[in-house]
Amino acid sequence: MRVRRKRRIVRALRKSNELRVVQNNTNHIRPDDILLVSTVRNEKIRLPYFLHYYRGLGVNHFLFVDNDSTDGTEEYLRGQQDVSLWHTTASYRRATFGVDWMNHLKRKFAHGHWTLVVDPDEFFIYPFCDTRPIRALTDWLDNSDIRSFSAMLIDVYPKGRIDEVPYSAGQNPLEIAPWFDSGNYSVKKNPTYGNLWIQGGPRRRVFFADEPEKAPALNKIPLVKWDRRYAYVSSTHALLPRGLNQVYETNGGEKASGALLHTKFLDTFTAKATEEVTRNQHYAQSAEYKAYADTMQGQPDLWCKWSEKYINWRQIEILGLMSKGNWA
Repeated sequence: MRVRRKRRIVRALRKSNELRVVQNNTNHIRPDDILLVSTVRNEKIRLPYFLHYYRGLGVNHFLFVDNDSTDGTEEYLRGQQDVSLWHTTASYRRATFGVDWMNHLKRKFAHGHWTLVVDPDEFFIYPFCDTRPIRALTDWLDNSDIRSFSAMLIDVYPKGRIDEVPYSAGQNPLEIAPWFDSGNYSVKKNPTYGNLWIQGGPRRRVFFADEPEKAPALNKIPLVKWDRRYAYVSSTHALLPRGLNQVYETNGGEKASGALLHTKFLDTFTAKATEEVTRNQHYAQSAEYKAYADTMQGQPDLWCKWSEKYINWRQIEILGLMSKGNWA
């Protein structure tokens, strides 16, 4: 595992040559700032609310990699003082689906910082997030000597056709897509990295009904007290050193955890799925997006009689999809 981690770091250094600086405001980063790192492509419509949400949580600086957007994403981000931005035309797939680029940026700028790694359609929630900023969480993690914090990905969706209600820039996507599966999840342990592997929700239920074992993984570790010796190896599903993946209790109790509300299923989704099938830049020859594009031809309604409408983090905790552990 040590050799594998070092190879990841060397790979990230090599792939850093693919990044061109558009705007570098990292000189404004203070020693205790909380950072967010994300790779984006054609996400201009999502970015206004995304930035608003995470600034509201207490993120101090954003590091974006723009993978050759054509919708004005780069122009929108340029000029914002808490944003640093890099551009690349290189292959997303050959950069381990963006992981190599982000590993490099974190190694260079995030050492010693609590750092979130999320996609622009993911919204991090955690115990007491309605009353406590993210710094309250990271302070507690520091005091508890915890270096990494997990969050289960929860797909949210509208009731009715996905394209029925158009999404507007700056809008909270939960106004359109507040429903989620309250159950229907399976959990097993990954023997290689020691992380939990979670599958289920509407993507397994609808898009991978015939091959549920191929449904996307829902386990993530998006918040880490970063060290330049660390490296993600598979999106934010697994990290090295291996001990960072021990984000669950093995002695019968519960460790604190969060959730990522995944707002993929808006009216923009069909066009996005079609584009990604054509680009063929995702895992397993974009098999996931091929399943999306094929199923979307039938204009499915992801809502079912077991769907539950999102209210707040306490509801997610009661359902057992996240835990406050001993953080009172």
